[in-house]
Amino acid sequence: MELRHYPDRVLKRKAQAIREVTDRVAEQARQMLDIMYESDGVGLAAPQVGWSRRLVTLDAEGTHEGQRVFLNPIIVRREGELEHEEGCLSLPGVHLKVPRAEKVSVVAYTLEGERVELEPEGLLSCVWQHELDHLNGLLIIDKVAPTALLAIREQLKELERDAETKDKPQSTRR
Repeated sequence: MELRHYPDRVLKRKAQAIREVTDRVAEQARQMLDIMYESDGVGLAAPQVGWSRRLVTLDAEGTHEGQRVFLNPIIVRREGELEHEEGCLSLPGVHLKVPRAEKVSVVAYTLEGERVELEPEGLLSCVWQHELDHLNGLLIIDKVAPTALLAIREQLKELERDAETKDKPQSTRR
């Protein structure tokens, strides 16, 4: 399991619901938490590690004590508006002002099967919206005006070139 970067196709797919919490699901969640902390992230969605399932890990404080795993989360209500500068682990070096709701209501499940209802506001609301966008195949570059993309087009081209280089088989010398 490794962090996937733009333009990896898994980042554009809508993730599938998790129907059963198995040992594999729990282990994948643990690995995702490790990757999230290693990458200095506050949230990570399963598609970002190549796993197209509706699972997110969060720790907005970055303290390890606030770490949580959520399955099949959905936003059931949005209130207010704000614009927040965001980065993304799958778009290294890219930062954009993204329009978001100031407050959201979220319904999700824990690894133990407990249904939870949350009402994050401000930064945490933005984190939730960001991660759920990943579950729906959306990146921050999909949430901004085309003019904002012009300012980062060279960064995007570089990420695309990096992906092409990584995908090409290495030639061997004889």
